[in-house]
Amino acid sequence: MDFQYTEEQQLLADSVRRLVDKRYDFESRKGIVASPSGHSAEAWRELAGLGLLSLPFAEADGGFGGGAVDLIATMEAIGEGLVVEPFLSTLAPAGRLVARCGSDAQRAALLPAVIDGSLKLAFAHGERNSRYTLSQVEARATKAGDGWVLDGEKAVVLHAPIADRLVVSARSAGAAGDASGISLFVVDAKAAGLGMKTFRTVDNLRAADLVMKGVKLPPDALLGEAGAALPAIEEAVDFATVLLCAEAVGAMRYANQATLEYLKTRKQFGVPIGSFEALQHRMVDMTISAEQARSITWLACAKVDAAARGGVDAAERRRVVSAAKVKVADAARHVGQEAIQLHGGMGMTQEMKVAHTFKRLTMIAQQFGDAEHHLERFAAAG
Repeated sequence: MDFQYTEEQQLLADSVRRLVDKRYDFESRKGIVASPSGHSAEAWRELAGLGLLSLPFAEADGGFGGGAVDLIATMEAIGEGLVVEPFLSTLAPAGRLVARCGSDAQRAALLPAVIDGSLKLAFAHGERNSRYTLSQVEARATKAGDGWVLDGEKAVVLHAPIADRLVVSARSAGAAGDASGISLFVVDAKAAGLGMKTFRTVDNLRAADLVMKGVKLPPDALLGEAGAALPAIEEAVDFATVLLCAEAVGAMRYANQATLEYLKTRKQFGVPIGSFEALQHRMVDMTISAEQARSITWLACAKVDAAARGGVDAAERRRVVSAAKVKVADAARHVGQEAIQLHGGMGMTQEMKVAHTFKRLTMIAQQFGDAEHHLERFAAAG
């Protein structure tokens, strides 16, 4: 398998890096995350202007018709720059679910606005008791005439405070943990009866816990078939997971580059500490971990795309995605911790970008399932 960017992917990556240099130098980023919204409207418009928000959507919906492989270069560049825009939240899982479950009318109403950057999405699925089990949904959707009423809570919904629409899962039948009975709904972020407790995550993203009390929805808020959403949710989360792995690869690349530069310039006993053989070995190990993570991320992205085309089954997709997440989580821990160690005490300070990269890598290792969860899922896949 060729792990090199195509010409188009390289152009996209270069475009994102130029945007990062322009809008997301480290000092500018600190101002962005400290702002009331926690993101940059200017940077978001430029991401949309570059056509990046169109990449995973079908040409019939106004998109590029790409897959996970086509987004690798962009996600790596986002990881390098520690970009906090709701790019992944909007495209996957939320945008993925609209694209794959929505009717013609729903896609026409939502996806062009997503593509031009005027509509931001977030996926409200996780709950207090769900851990990483996607079928553990307790929020309820009750039929009310032709429409629906939502009640329940959602936990740690990333980018919910800045989203315009939420793709919300709720149980329309069955009990928590049942594979059947889960439905998806598109909900206005300002809908009556929807409350948000907003907060900032460790890695400076914005998130919210949601409380839904009698949220009334029209019939066309339902995405896909009622009670049959779990397979689509699993596929969309796997799609998002491999893109998150690509973001981690970009963050690890920055951590390695910053650490290598520090070893070349920091001196002890009159010589650069990079001349010490023990530190050279540690730097080599960091590079190997990052390259292994990159290789398995490419493989997982290709498998997700193949599964979307019907080339492999869902079990094989789950197996490879979980393998990638385990390896990337392990590499993220290794590279992040070593970057801090080799920088010394200053590596923990908020003035160093490597400290923020370590935080982001730590959170990526937990998002969409930690290594222990995915190791169990890998074993169960056979």
